Amino acid sequence: MASMSPYNPTPEELVAELTLLLDLEPRGGDRFIGRRQKFGIGRVFGGQAIAQALGAARRTVPHSRHTHSLHAYFLRGGTDDLPIEFRVKRDFDGSSFSNRRVVASQQGEPILNLITSFQEPQQGLSHQLATMPDVPPPEELESDTVVRRRIAEGFPEGVMRDRLMQPRAIDIRSIEPRDWLDPQKREPVAHCWFRTVAALPDDPPVHRAVLAYASDFQLLPTALMPHGLSFHLGQVKAASLDHAIWFHGPFRADDWLLYVTDSPWSGLARGFGRGQIFTRDGRLVASVAQEGMMRAVPQQG
Repeated sequence: MASMSPYNPTPEELVAELTLLLDLEPRGGDRFIGRRQKFGIGRVFGGQAIAQALGAARRTVPHSRHTHSLHAYFLRGGTDDLPIEFRVKRDFDGSSFSNRRVVASQQGEPILNLITSFQEPQQGLSHQLATMPDVPPPEELESDTVVRRRIAEGFPEGVMRDRLMQPRAIDIRSIEPRDWLDPQKREPVAHCWFRTVAALPDDPPVHRAVLAYASDFQLLPTALMPHGLSFHLGQVKAASLDHAIWFHGPFRADDWLLYVTDSPWSGLARGFGRGQIFTRDGRLVASVAQEGMMRAVPQQG
């Protein structure tokens, strides 16, 4: 396959493309169309499908109601070659909460089911047991983008090099070293900072959609850490099975957020991951959980 043509957008252009991707085209009757990922990898990224499904549901509730949770099941692998159709069912509208059910499909086949709940903001009892870990600030860390591009220098022209070199709208800075090509067995705990590379609109639903998109990056890789295997080396066949997010408080996805992940269990060809997302001042603003298929690929020789 031929290498992609040079693509050097500004940070502002990258973020504009991400927000456009997570926006939707209304088609009437609570039906929406999600745009295709530019320069995708062939398979729809799970975070994209979740964020777009959330956006579809969001359009059917009053703007004053905020997303407080979502639960999604991945049914089939989608393709970047086609847009995604989202159909929303208005299951419940109460005085404080609204519940929506979304089916995402391509060519008439469902690829994702999502249920999400929205709440009218209210005052109530409050506590936070979780404490943000003491980790280096993002300014002291190298961007994963820089690491990927350094790795790409060792690859010949082609698809893998293009993927590693591709600019991204979200800047991720990992605390632990990224051992993509030389995986070592280690404790399944990871920390990274992330934010968009340019400012987002002052619209809370956009920030929640971006967090939902980014939340799918880290969980399965954390579950793989004790096994000393790499997705990038083709040693594991993996796919997300389900994904859940609880939103606890306001945040901006264009300010640094700390994503703390761990994996308490894997087995039966599945891996389970948990995540907590903190603002820089230590507020817990989201919790995440995911289970995915993980099958070791027999290696030649």
